[in-house]
Amino acid sequence: MIGNILVGLVALIHVYIVYLEMVLWDTPRGHRTFGLKPDFANQSKVLAANQGLYNGFLAAGLIWGLWLGPAGFQIKTFFLACVAIAGLYGAATVSRRILYVQTVPAILALAALWFGV
Repeated sequence: MIGNILVGLVALIHVYIVYLEMVLWDTPRGHRTFGLKPDFANQSKVLAANQGLYNGFLAAGLIWGLWLGPAGFQIKTFFLACVAIAGLYGAATVSRRILYVQTVPAILALAALWFGV
């Protein structure tokens, strides 16, 4: 039960990341969130939208796993592992904040799923 709630939370985080990267990237809110200068945000908005699309696939996979109920255990596990690994890479290459926003929630959800909590 708690595991599925955490999976849902990770999915919602990624839906929000999609919105930030695909819609708000080149706005003052996007600039503040990602620490961007307006000229860089304008030049990189297509790349950010592509990145947002990938985050959307992660959210979709997690939602799919939830929709399948108990049969979605492996799907949820796979997509949470993808989120955790992507978060580790992002924390190492972009910002340590990604570790807390993306990796920690995914690992907590994985643990809750695996321990049946």
